[in-house]
Amino acid sequence: MVSAAGTAATTTVRFRTAPQGDVSQVALADADPHDLKEAYPWREFRWYAGQKHYSGTYWSATDSQHVLYESRLELARLLFADFDRSVRRICAQPFLLARESNGEEHKHIPDYLLITDRGPKVVDVKPACRLSKPEVASTFAWTRSALERRGWLYEVWSEPNEVELQNVRFLAGFRRRSLFEPSLLAALRGILPDGRSIATVIGELPDWPRPLVRSALFHLLWLQEFTVDMSQPLSPSSTLR
Repeated sequence: MVSAAGTAATTTVRFRTAPQGDVSQVALADADPHDLKEAYPWREFRWYAGQKHYSGTYWSATDSQHVLYESRLELARLLFADFDRSVRRICAQPFLLARESNGEEHKHIPDYLLITDRGPKVVDVKPACRLSKPEVASTFAWTRSALERRGWLYEVWSEPNEVELQNVRFLAGFRRRSLFEPSLLAALRGILPDGRSIATVIGELPDWPRPLVRSALFHLLWLQEFTVDMSQPLSPSSTLR
């Protein structure tokens, strides 16, 4: 059972208002997600030869800027967040969560803060094989208790379905809106695709080069204006809705 020290009222949030230093601290009960979404990543991201984690930056269509990640699993979560139409902002390592218990301070830096249509969602990314470790389970338990008492959403995310991940990763290659001709997108939007395959819909616009039509169609799939069964591998025969 999580003690009262894990509640929103006794948990603090520390966040950076500048890349170096300039740390603000508030009670979690008073934390404003509009301030936190502008925070700089709590930890300094590093790249060096021989490091165990694969770090990098991902250009997010949701934010129109780069978002940092520290592992391939975190990158996978970024892809799904960017693909999610309910997500309005993606923030990496937005704050440090701290609480005191029996005179000892416990700290945790969540991986992501997502500003969604349902409210703020804090996400921790962890391989499934590590979730049962006592220190991991304990940290995630008091984090969940504190955040949910605050009225925020909390998610522990592990390895996704591999087929769905491959589909989202493929469609992410077509996420940049500025690369697509508006008149071509408008022509595709005028097609009612229900029950027809990707290949059939591409053939509906013979006056346009097929590679351009194919790319624009995948962009609309990224935007989820058209949809397919993402649990099955994408192919020319995939049925559009």
